[in-house]
This record gives sequence, structure tokens and C-alpha cells, in this order.
Amino acid sequence: MSTSLASSPESSSPSSATAAGAARRLREGQGLMVGGGLLLGTIGVFVEEAAQDPATTVWFRCVFGLAALLAWGAARGQIGELVRLRGRALGVVLAVGLLTVLNWGLFFAAIPRCSIAVSTVVFHVQPFWLMAMGAFWLREHVTRAQWLAAAIALCGLALATGIAYEVFAPGGGAGGAMRLPGYALGVGMCLLGSVTYAAASFLAKLEAERAGSFALSAGQCVVGAVVLLPWPLMHGLPAFGASWSWLAGLGVLHTGLAYVVLYAGMARLGTGRIAVLQFVYPGTAVLVDWAVYGRALSLTQIVGVGLIGAALWTLRRRA
Repeated sequence: MSTSLASSPESSSPSSATAAGAARRLREGQGLMVGGGLLLGTIGVFVEEAAQDPATTVWFRCVFGLAALLAWGAARGQIGELVRLRGRALGVVLAVGLLTVLNWGLFFAAIPRCSIAVSTVVFHVQPFWLMAMGAFWLREHVTRAQWLAAAIALCGLALATGIAYEVFAPGGGAGGAMRLPGYALGVGMCLLGSVTYAAASFLAKLEAERAGSFALSAGQCVVGAVVLLPWPLMHGLPAFGASWSWLAGLGVLHTGLAYVVLYAGMARLGTGRIAVLQFVYPGTAVLVDWAVYGRALSLTQIVGVGLIGAALWTLRRRA
């Protein structure tokens, strides 16, 4: 018996250490994803306070974001991923870059038209476009539950944007956002942007292993900086001052730091938990829009956001 008692702590210690390590990894992952989501939720304030046209804003985000990512890549020894790009992998990185730059531009153009909150919520329907792309091009099976989730999200989108309220109560509007000039155009930009976002994610998903996640992230900034370079050359740069600080924040904080933090968190967590924690971003955006600019969603819109969140959570849990 004494031998058994003496050996039991030794035999249980590896299991205890494994459990403790898993718990620590879970806490770290959750903390990183919450931090990344909180950070991304402030992106709309930086866009509005910089007060630049969408092309200028995207160009600065690409330039400052590239600088931050290259510094990170150099520290991690990942610069070789960019240098080794050839053939199909290079083509995918260029395509992902163009699509990403386009959806950034559409997102930034939509914010002053339909508010930070509505823009962010509409952009977050992109997983359903991604599901449709997988079904069409990869012949992936889409279950009834997934189609039901898509239908629920569509209803949620109609409520969140205020479109349903406008149809059933014309002229009433839903919250302060719908009274902004060009609201319908802004929502349309968000929907188109969510499609290009999904297309970029679809290509990245197919080629991530071949190209490398760092090459995809940094490559999109390279593409944006080069493609949009004629714009600041023709129209000039904004006067040096506060706007440069906001633009630098978009690149360093919301492109470099945020992506690094989120990817590190995702690597420590399962899909279901990631799906839930990703809603820290749009949730924060809604609160920030209200706290900074006083643009609160109506109760109907909040219900719509909840429906979208529930549908996406169901979709990703099943995925």
C-alpha cells in the first residue's frame, strides 16, 4: 500500500500539469481574442477622426500596416515567406490583396453614411457568402441547419440595418443611423464589401498553407500601398498633424497589432469558442459608436444583431 501511495503523486502529476497547461492556454487565448476584438471595435473612430477620403485612408493603413507587419516578421524570421512567393501562391496573394483593399475602401466609405455600428454588423455576414462559395466551387455539402441559419441571419440583417422597420413603418426610421445622408448607399457598400471580404477569405483558406499566413497579411498591404500610390501622388497628402496619428493607428494598431493578437488567440482555442469571441468586435463597435458619437441602435436593430450573432454561432459551431 505504501508503494501505491508513494507512486500516486508521481503518476498523477503529468495529468495535472497537462490540465493546468490547457487551462492556461485557454485563458491566454480568450484574453488575446477579447483584446483583439476590443481593439478592432475602435477602428471606426480612427476612420472618422482621420477625416480622409477612403482611398487615402486605405493607402495609409496599408503603408503603416506593412511597416508594423515587416517589423513583426523580421522579429519572427518570417520575411522569407514574402521573398519565396512564386507562381500560384503569388497570384493568390495578389488577388487576396486586391480584394482586401477593395473591402477596406468600401467599409471606410460606408462608415460616415450608415454609422460605425451598422457598417460593422453588415460586414459580419460574410461567413454566409463564404459558405455559398464553398458550396458552389468546392461542392461542399450545405445542411438544412446551415440554410436555416442563413435565413435567420438575413432576417437579422433586415432588422439590424433598419430596412425592415422602414418597410413596415415608412418614414419612421430605426435609430439615428438611418437619418444619415446616403444611408442606403452605405448599406449597399457594406454588403458588397462583405462579399469581397468573403472572396478574399475563400482564396486565403485554399492557399494559406502554400503561401503562408504572414505572406497573405503583409502581401495585402504591399498590394494596397502600390495600387493606391497614384492617389496620394495626384491629390497630395493630408496636412501633417492629428490626422496622421489616426491614420498611423489604423495601420499599426488595427492592421499590425490586431491581426497578430487575434491569430495568436485563435491558435489557442477551438472553433466554437472562437465563433463566440469574434462578436467582441461588432459588440464593441456598437458601444463605441454610441459612447463617442451618440448613435445608438434601436431595440429592433439590437434584436437583429442578436439574430445575426446566433446564426453565425450556429454556423461556425457546426463547421
